[in-house]
Amino acid sequence: MIEVEGLTQVFGHKTAVDDVSFTVRQGAVTGLLGPNGAGKSTTMRMIVGLDRPVKGVVRVNGGDFRRAERPLHELGALLDPAALHPGRSGRAHLRALALTNGIPSSRVDEVLRLTGMVEPSSRRVGTYSLGMRQRLGIAGALLGDPQVLVLDEPVNGLDPDGVHWVRELMKSLAAMGRTVLVSSHLMSEMALTADHLVVMGRGRLITQGPVTEVIARATQSDVLVRTPQAEELTAALGTIGGSTRRAPDGALLVTNATAEQIGRLAASGSIVLFELTPQQGSLEDAFLALTKDDQEYAAGTVAGPHGPTTGSEQDGARR
Repeated sequence: MIEVEGLTQVFGHKTAVDDVSFTVRQGAVTGLLGPNGAGKSTTMRMIVGLDRPVKGVVRVNGGDFRRAERPLHELGALLDPAALHPGRSGRAHLRALALTNGIPSSRVDEVLRLTGMVEPSSRRVGTYSLGMRQRLGIAGALLGDPQVLVLDEPVNGLDPDGVHWVRELMKSLAAMGRTVLVSSHLMSEMALTADHLVVMGRGRLITQGPVTEVIARATQSDVLVRTPQAEELTAALGTIGGSTRRAPDGALLVTNATAEQIGRLAASGSIVLFELTPQQGSLEDAFLALTKDDQEYAAGTVAGPHGPTTGSEQDGARR
């Protein structure tokens, strides 16, 4: 378990982390989300003892990780895949970690097999791609078979197979009772992986909770309805406070009424329904809604031949 209480970090005149508190529980994958500059990486560095907070306390399994006698057995971390000696082989890097932490060399072979790095491990790290560095970094984090795992953007540079492997690895470790904290900007991946979310913005905690609850609180839930009697249904819904709007394909999107309420109302009024499907917002929708006022690096617009165009739209046009 990781317990963060009132964590604060200041660099010069900038408060990078501002009185943040949350708990990362055993047996679950907790996603740490936030836009660039939210303070996620700084928070992770304070958790693993690389940065000392100005204020606040971090407890890993009830104690101060900086004083752990066998640190790699307690917590494994991947914070920067580039923090590797380019002249060493991958195997030599892991062997050095093992020797300095009292870990048998047989464990090096185990994590190399687990991460698919047996063949590349004889090559110098300086020749590795970003994805290979990520895999080696994960191997290092797993070397001590730790109870707690902290991973900062672990799927960057990985191909789809690698992303799937990391996802299943984190879920399996959580199922074994381990504590897993992971940051990512890939909302679709976090929706598949995380059980619990901690969302930060501009150094502050915005919200936390189970994934489904965070999404439900931050997005509007609709019910998709297809009926040949749209006007009659809309009028009937108005009597119970429900409202409708048209979807692009002509179906109705109903707000402020559950699927059960709509079905009962339609039945009582002899209104024919072809489809009645609850629609839940996505994690990406929730993330954008929660962080809309906390984007430190907001993109501007560029005037194109058809008016202003956002940076992302221009990128899409080029692709």
